[in-house]
Amino acid sequence: MAKPDPILLMTRPRAQAEEFVAQLQARDAGFQPIFAPLIGIEYAGPLPAQDDLRGLIFTSANGVAAWQALGGRVDLPAYTVGNATAQAAQRAGMTAKSADGNAESLIEMLLDQRPDVPLLHVRGQHSRGDLAARLGSDGLETREAILYQQPPLPLTGQAQDALLGETPVIAPLFSPRTAQLFAKQHIKAPLLVAGISQTVVNAAQPLHIWKVEIATRPESDAMLAAVLELLEFARESVEN
Repeated sequence: MAKPDPILLMTRPRAQAEEFVAQLQARDAGFQPIFAPLIGIEYAGPLPAQDDLRGLIFTSANGVAAWQALGGRVDLPAYTVGNATAQAAQRAGMTAKSADGNAESLIEMLLDQRPDVPLLHVRGQHSRGDLAARLGSDGLETREAILYQQPPLPLTGQAQDALLGETPVIAPLFSPRTAQLFAKQHIKAPLLVAGISQTVVNAAQPLHIWKVEIATRPESDAMLAAVLELLEFARESVEN
């Protein structure tokens, strides 16, 4: 009897998870996707004053979606943490420049280019790095607007069953907060983790993890490569 394909457990918000799975399926169809977001996205206005703004900063595609959904201006330049967020801003009608990295890369880019100010960092309730304050302390006036909430969500019954089964489960983790929530789950299945950074993997350490792959860059393409490595490892291990 053939062994079942490994399970891919997607715990990030649904829209981003579906996009990631579609990209992965274009390269490898040998897995069973389960969608079980551990964090919700709830837009929360009102928008701040916009008349004097000269640019927008986005550290996630969720910020772009919240800004657009609440009716924010799209005629301002956008500065983004990575390429996926830049693409989201471009789809919303903005001209976007990507730091192609992480928050530190974004700060470095902005301080190097020194765009017109004031800038506005659009973010969620939970954010890391204190970006606006750090830019402001270096002479780039930056405000911030918290335009979405990120409430924790319970794991779905289907996901709980998978984590208690015998089929290998691959869990791509994209943020420390998601990793912390995931680390609270009860898991018996062989677990493989793809982390977007070492910080994210560290947050999941309470779990008994069979194998870990850390993305070479904090980007979706690097996470896809990490998951592909884990899929191959899981299938080879089951066959042996």
